[in-house]
Amino acid sequence: MLQWALVFLVLAIIAGLLGFGGVAAISVDIAQILFVVFLVLFIVSAAVHAFRGKAPPI
Repeated sequence: MLQWALVFLVLAIIAGLLGFGGVAAISVDIAQILFVVFLVLFIVSAAVHAFRGKAPPI
């Protein structure tokens, strides 16, 4: 999931440099949404492992 957020971020930077403002704005929005979803899933996963008494996998 984090990889997709980084892909959309790079796409937004390239589109911004080439002058495609609309594509850049959409790519940034998608990257932000994917990053937030990744963070939420990571926190939920860490909490589940903590309640089970296991250390989160690294």
